[in-house]
Amino acid sequence: MDKFRYFIEKQAFGVCTFLGEKMNISASSIRLYFIYTSFLTLGSPVIIYLVMAFWMR
Repeated sequence: MDKFRYFIEKQAFGVCTFLGEKMNISASSIRLYFIYTSFLTLGSPVIIYLVMAFWMR
């Protein structure tokens, strides 16, 4: 089950997983950061997330 979860995280949430691996932070806490700051700043972290997603591919 963990292999399946990691595969889904890598494919669907690759940005958060990549950042988590590089900074030694769990990917779920990075996702929560993006969600909370998106609500507080009216979506500007979403733009950063999309730029990073295109940069990683």
